[in-house]
Amino acid sequence: MKRLVLLRHGESDWNKQNRFTGWTDVDLTQKGVEEALEAGRLLRESGFCFDRAFTSYLKRAIKTLNNVLDAMDLDWIPVEKDWRLNEKHYGMLQGLNKAETAAKYGEEQVLIWRRSFDIPPQPLAADDERSPLMDRRYAAIRRDLLPLTESLKDTIERILPYWNETILPALAESKDLIVTAHGNSLRAIIKELKGISDEGIISLNLPTAIPYVFEFDDDLRLQKDYFLGDPDKIKALMEAVANQAKGV
Repeated sequence: MKRLVLLRHGESDWNKQNRFTGWTDVDLTQKGVEEALEAGRLLRESGFCFDRAFTSYLKRAIKTLNNVLDAMDLDWIPVEKDWRLNEKHYGMLQGLNKAETAAKYGEEQVLIWRRSFDIPPQPLAADDERSPLMDRRYAAIRRDLLPLTESLKDTIERILPYWNETILPALAESKDLIVTAHGNSLRAIIKELKGISDEGIISLNLPTAIPYVFEFDDDLRLQKDYFLGDPDKIKALMEAVANQAKGV
């Protein structure tokens, strides 16, 4: 049996402020650090022992993974960072409060911007200070590959080649593997693994720092998937994510 754990980062400063974050590199809150440590303890107690780990270029995911591995005494394992695991780019929405944006434009429009499959928000200007073209961490990446906005469809198209060419082969050689990333980048992997429809993936809400486990046979056929933790707590956390854009 092989196991893949997908983990959304712990609570970030902008999660707490209910702001669109995207590629903006915000830090974890203290609660987010504690969530990550708790996820690590839960994974250790459940018998996981990762061979390799993958994460994005954004510190909220990197620090979540670092805390998880520290709680598991696995700080030494190989970790690969890749920009293709970054969150969906929210374009001009980045930095805006979700509830205030919903009050101004309507909840339906904000839901389309957040969760529609193929409708991206308005893009940033290339020279906007929030643009990845202005960020030195992406200097070695071809400029035409760096997004100024993305739909979920765009995010999936960015991530799937990396999944197929890098993460999936690593899983074939591993027993336990972890990917710590973001709500939409992980949604792209989940859609691929479970064959979820374009419409169905919109309603999938991933809470922060709750391990989502996928078990495979040795031929990488998916056998089952489940969240680690108390089901009632996880359900409440999912509902909270779904309600972020409501003006309440």
